[in-house]
Amino acid sequence: MAVKSDLRTFKNAAWLGWQMEANWTDPFLFATYSIVKPLAGTLILVFMYLVIIETSGSGMEMADSPYFTYMFIGNAFYMYAAEVLFGVTWVIHDDREHYMTLKQVYIAPINFYAYVLGRAAIKIAITTVGVLITLVFGVLALGVGIDLGSVDWPFFIISLIVGLACICILGLALGGISFLTAKHGEGINEGIAGVFYVLSGVVFPITALPTWAQSVSKVLPVTYWMEALRRGLSPDAMDQLKASYPYDVTGLGGFDNVFLMLVLVVSSVIFFVLSLGIFRYADLIARRKGKIDWTSAY
Repeated sequence: MAVKSDLRTFKNAAWLGWQMEANWTDPFLFATYSIVKPLAGTLILVFMYLVIIETSGSGMEMADSPYFTYMFIGNAFYMYAAEVLFGVTWVIHDDREHYMTLKQVYIAPINFYAYVLGRAAIKIAITTVGVLITLVFGVLALGVGIDLGSVDWPFFIISLIVGLACICILGLALGGISFLTAKHGEGINEGIAGVFYVLSGVVFPITALPTWAQSVSKVLPVTYWMEALRRGLSPDAMDQLKASYPYDVTGLGGFDNVFLMLVLVVSSVIFFVLSLGIFRYADLIARRKGKIDWTSAY
């Protein structure tokens, strides 16, 4: 019965999340926005890449480099880290500050974790559409090196699921911190997402970082997630990139796929325990100080 109740809570929370995400305009405009937003962000990175490498060739010539595929795939899947992390955390602020319903939801006879994750599920769905549009655009318009015939589907799918679970877990910890803060959730989200962007090898290998930063990178589960997604989705490009340098350019080349997945799973479990502890501690402090329905009024 408890599982059935949690699933019902998750479903209803996801539907509520969809209404809150999409009811600001008509379906056509929302669909247009959902397509244009990821493409615009991708093109910004493409133009930056063009300027950096100082090329006068076309986008197709640019995409011949396995590094471009490395960068493009990392940037596409980073959308999950940014959007889903924000989605999980923002539930607390949105219900407390904007709709002022957090207290009612909190004392309702439902699993609060299921409610938060259900609200965040729609972020995952919308972001997935953006990721797919970005990848299709990259393959068709920019010649990104993704061959569906060479994709390691089991490894890619498992990596994607484990990584998404890890992002939701991290978002849960930040959601707990949101119980104790005012309207600073967006800054917290962007700060943590920025750390992942720089230190997790999203657009450049972690070997480009100072030695001390590389050590930090190898602690973050997102680093292994990005590597696993690239290896699963474009193994040929990753092999070409590895062969193009006389050293381990990604910093993770010494790990095979099994070990990489093991590290990702173990680090996700560790972060799950830490995140759950942070959330429960923040929840306890918030209840003691009467901050469950606390609004900052500015």
